[in-house]
This record gives sequence, C-alpha cells and structure tokens, in this order.
Amino acid sequence: MTEIAGTTGLILNEPLLWEKGKEGREGYSMPRRDVPVVPLDFGAAESSPDIPDLSEIDVVRHYTRLSQWNFGVDTGMYPLGSCTMKYNPKTNERQASLEGFAGAHPLVPEHLNQGILRLLFELQGYLCEITGMDAATLQPAAGAQGELTGMLVIHAYYAAKGERRSKIIVPDTAHGTNPASAALCGFKAAPVASSADGLLTAEAVAALMDEETAGIMVTNPNTLGFFETNLPEIAEVVHAKGGVVYCDGANMNAVMGIVKMGRIGADIMHLNLHKTFSTPHGGGGPGAGPICVKAYLAPYLPEPRIIHDHGEYRLSEDFPQSIGRIHSFMGNVGVMIKAYSYIRTMGAEYLKRASELAVLNANYLKERLKGAYHLAYDRPCMHECVFSDRYQAVRKIKALDIAKALMDFGFHPPTIYFPLVVPGALMVEPTETESKEDIDRLISAFLAIAEQAEENPEQLLESPRKTKVRRLDETQAARKPCLAG
Repeated sequence: MTEIAGTTGLILNEPLLWEKGKEGREGYSMPRRDVPVVPLDFGAAESSPDIPDLSEIDVVRHYTRLSQWNFGVDTGMYPLGSCTMKYNPKTNERQASLEGFAGAHPLVPEHLNQGILRLLFELQGYLCEITGMDAATLQPAAGAQGELTGMLVIHAYYAAKGERRSKIIVPDTAHGTNPASAALCGFKAAPVASSADGLLTAEAVAALMDEETAGIMVTNPNTLGFFETNLPEIAEVVHAKGGVVYCDGANMNAVMGIVKMGRIGADIMHLNLHKTFSTPHGGGGPGAGPICVKAYLAPYLPEPRIIHDHGEYRLSEDFPQSIGRIHSFMGNVGVMIKAYSYIRTMGAEYLKRASELAVLNANYLKERLKGAYHLAYDRPCMHECVFSDRYQAVRKIKALDIAKALMDFGFHPPTIYFPLVVPGALMVEPTETESKEDIDRLISAFLAIAEQAEENPEQLLESPRKTKVRRLDETQAARKPCLAG
C-alpha cells in the first residue's frame, strides 16, 4: 500500500459558543425599528436567556469545524459488522425531499394525502414480496422496536387463543436486542447454543421447545455471518409444538432478493430499512423497523392500517384484535420514502445483485485476512466475517488496540467483542457499495497492523495518533461519565 486514507491534516479546535462569543457581535443586521423599545421583564426569579453574541462567520466556522470532526459513510469506509453501513444513493434523498412529501402534514384529510398513503401501501406490498410474508406494518421506528412489536403480536396471538406461554428460545448467535425485546414483553429468554460450525440445529431446539415456549427468535443470517441452513427443520420443530418462528431480518442485506424467509419457516420478521434498504442511520437517522407476518398473525398488527377501498387509500382502525398503535402517525415516513425509492430504483434484479456483491466482498476480505488474523469459523460467510485477536493477543495486542489503530489508516473500526461466542471478536462488514480498491486499502491496513503487532506491539498501544482526540480512558469514562454536555 503506497498511500493511506488517514492523514494528520488540519484538525481545528473549537470552543463552546459561549466561550467564543463577544458582547456586541451580531450575525444579522436588524431593520430599522418602527416601535418603541420595551425591556423584557423576566420576573425576579428568572434571568434573561444566555445567548452568545456571535458574528455570521463565527457561526459558520463553528458548525463547519464540528462537521469536520464527524465520520460517516460519505466520508469513508464504515465496515461496522452487523450494522450494514452502506452508501445511501442521493437520488433517494431527492425523492424524500420533494415538496409534496416533505411538506405533507399527517393531520390533513386522507383525500389530500393519497400520494403518501399509496406509497406506504405499495411499500408494504414490496416488503411482503421480498420476505415471502402476507401482511406488514411500517410503524416501528427501529429494529429493536420492530422486535418488540413482533413479541407483542405473538403475545396477542396466544392471548386470543386463551394460552399463556412464558418462554422464547434465543440462540447465542442472535442479536443482543432479541432477549431484551422478549423480556420487555414478559417472556423469559431460553438460551440455546450454536453448533461447532456456528449454526443452530433442530436437535438443540427440540430439547427446549415445549408447550410453555411461545417460539424462537432466529437471526438469519446470524451474527457469525452464516446462513441458518437448518431453519426449515427448526421451524418444523417449533410449529409442531404450536410455536411461532420469529426471524430477525437485520442481516437481510446478504439474502435480499434471494431468500424469502416466509417460505422456509419464518412466521414473522422485522426488517431494518436503514440497513438493507439504504436509508441513513446512526447519526444520520432516524431509522425504521417494519415487521412482516404470515396471514394468521395479521389481525394483531398495529393500527391504524392503510387499506385500498373503492379506489382510495385510507386509514382504518377496524381491527379489534390489534395490539394498537406503537408509533405516532404512520412512523418515520421520510425513511420509508427513501426505502421505496431504493426498491423502485433497483428493481428485483439489482436488489438480488446487491446481496450477491455484499457476500462476494465479505468473502474476498475473509480470504485475504485469514492468515494474518485468527478466523473463528473458516467457512464461506454471508455479508460479514468474524475474526478474533487470538494471534495478536500473544503480544498483548487486543481487538480494541487493532480497532484504534485502524483509525490512523483512515477507516472506521469494525465491531469488536461481538458476537460473544467469539472471544476478542472483530466483526467486519464491507457491504456491496465498496469497490475492490477500497476493500484492498482496508485489507492493507489490517495487514500492516498485524505486522506491527509482531514487530513493535508497544507502538500500537498508543494508537490512534492522528485523530483529534487520542485514546480515552474508557474505564474512567464508564465509571465516572461526564454528563454535563
């Protein structure tokens, strides 16, 4: 590698606006007054608002400098495993910014919102087609709220049957929010271990599945980056005991357009529009976590629901078994418009192609790095691959040190120490939107760090060196966090 993305550059300090302001400065020339001056009376117990006096250039430079401290997918590669931080095409932003969408108000009469209602209705249909499900709700604001909504639907399903089930099976390769979502709905998480090849087996599930168990939450592909090939058999085991199969679809970016989870046993699943369907998330949010269900669970979906009736789209609350509203209005509609635009722009052929390239990129990276980094499971992966720090740990270099060093090469660190089934994990997800050249640069950075761990490990402990803020005392930050802002 002759050139790296990381550089010292111009990293400008920036004080608080109150420290920067000087009395008498103004950023705007007020028009001539045509009314008398009247002092504001805030009362004896109050004081005037503390607003700093700033010029226009003070304000512009302040926020520009703050923006330069930020790192996002528009800045560089963001190989954060399990998060699918792929590039968001700007055409989707344009569609969401159209005046008819951006200026719409959710409280206007339905006949004035036909465009948005139709778009949301069609988006539900697209998501059902992609997942192999029968009905959907777009209300959940994120994947975790989608999980909770799914658990509430399952709870309502059993309540309608007059059954009380208390447990949900959760594999050790599931996302960490799965057991929390089950617990919030009153279910007890029953853990099940994956096999030596990183997959869940029907036999392991059968040992736990009984009439007290409501079902199973399976992340597919799982957090090791593997497709759960035994899902059809697992679903048979769960269904034989009257249970429900919940599929966490946060990793759908590996199988979008290829696998329909509803056809291989899943009864309900959530999707992350801010991952698979290419709308900004993280600091660029908000997100959206719709759930799709089989027909027998549709009566319990949140309301109101969009229906197409006599040529018009309208909202209906005529669903007596519904769990009720779980988000104000129709959810984060701006995110949904971008996802709709992404689906319509790509079409079935290129949605599938995106998944194929995501898998190709992850496997290419895995094969290039598996000699320098310990590969916990040496087999073809899906959208992400999981290494560990085992080789570097003999030199006292841990996953955290490797992640910190990557910053000096101009890359956002990958996910570390997750999944928990791999000690010292480094979970890397390049996504389909990164070119081979950029992935090669990331690989070169990883290889350089591995070489440095062998030859000069002490130097790695001082990384990062080129960032605005050096390595923080994370123990102190956890024990005594500064919450003053």
